[in-house]
Amino acid sequence: MQDVCSPNLVTCNVMLKAYLAHGMFDEAHELFDKMSEDGNHISRKSDYRVRVIPDIYTFNTMLDACIAGKRWDDFENIYRRMLHHGYHFNAKRHLRMILDASRAGKRKLLETTWIHLAQADRTPPPPLIKERFFMKLENDDYTSALSCITSHPMNELQAFSTMVWLNLFRGNAHRFRNEALFRLMHEVSILINRSESPNPVVQNLMSACKEFCRTHMTLAEIKQIELN
Repeated sequence: MQDVCSPNLVTCNVMLKAYLAHGMFDEAHELFDKMSEDGNHISRKSDYRVRVIPDIYTFNTMLDACIAGKRWDDFENIYRRMLHHGYHFNAKRHLRMILDASRAGKRKLLETTWIHLAQADRTPPPPLIKERFFMKLENDDYTSALSCITSHPMNELQAFSTMVWLNLFRGNAHRFRNEALFRLMHEVSILINRSESPNPVVQNLMSACKEFCRTHMTLAEIKQIELN
């Protein structure tokens, strides 16, 4: 490319897209790595004449390719680089990617995104909150699970209705132990009793927990948990 024209972002992005369109992921990744490395060597304005650094289009192009090919290690690396370069999580663009990556084993990326949003004083989108909630409950970390919904203002109350919570428990029942659910209910009960104006989302959560236990657990199972 340098024999034909000076390096520039538009040309690099076109080449990146062309590589990927023809199934040449390794070549695209090599070009992307070169662009990322160039970004580490910008110290003065004149450097931009001979170096090209990736923009958000570059990152999104590579992230899309990683998702399509289920290249989760590459996805994790490129997503982290995107944040490092100062670009932000865009729920419309990146939410589904992060959820898919998390469910494919890259759970730390969800935590990375959670921290990124907290540092920017942004409220995570409801699907991210719900996924992190069940990740914590799956690890018997019911306190952290509860904090997922109490540490942020919940403006989309319909997204956390009793029925939504109940359907989430039904769909994720394989991810948590009944004992963890009971401990969660205990923490929720304490929180509700201490508050003069209980959080409606927390109240909905409690109602869903009770209904799930009533319809998915036997009396003997409940008594056994209570004895423990």
